[in-house]
Amino acid sequence: MSILVQTTVAPAVKTKNVSKIAIVYAVILVGMVVTQLFTFDEFLKLLSVFDLPGGVRYAHFIGAFLVTAEVLALPFLLRMQLSPAFRVVSMILGWAVALIWTKLTVWLLIQDSYINNVGFLGTVVNLILGWWAVFFSIALGILAGWSSWGMWPVQQKTKRVSKRTK
Repeated sequence: MSILVQTTVAPAVKTKNVSKIAIVYAVILVGMVVTQLFTFDEFLKLLSVFDLPGGVRYAHFIGAFLVTAEVLALPFLLRMQLSPAFRVVSMILGWAVALIWTKLTVWLLIQDSYINNVGFLGTVVNLILGWWAVFFSIALGILAGWSSWGMWPVQQKTKRVSKRTK
């Protein structure tokens, strides 16, 4: 018995398209995280302007969590060798990214605030708020769900079906 965690190869994908979809989601996340980290201090100030219910501390926590989740979702999407537990955590963080961005964009639309930048690409590129941002966040959720469905990390045990005889 080993105390160290053993890495395993990623399970086989269900279809060929799933790996391409996961790569597309990974490329989007890499683009987002690189631009957000490029000006991270300004990204946190941008999130503070969103006037979130928890105040500045909550905005800073969300910013740090978003960037961390975007980075840690990549190993699952790129089918790297991981421990089974971290493969599940990485998949869940991919869902969390889409969920948080959906909540943020819906919050901004509900507040009816004039924001110059949504923050998908940090403060490097100004993306003005609109319904497109909500739809883009939902599209991220669809990509995360599709990738998770096709590359489900937990092997399910096959159930044995017994035939009923009279």
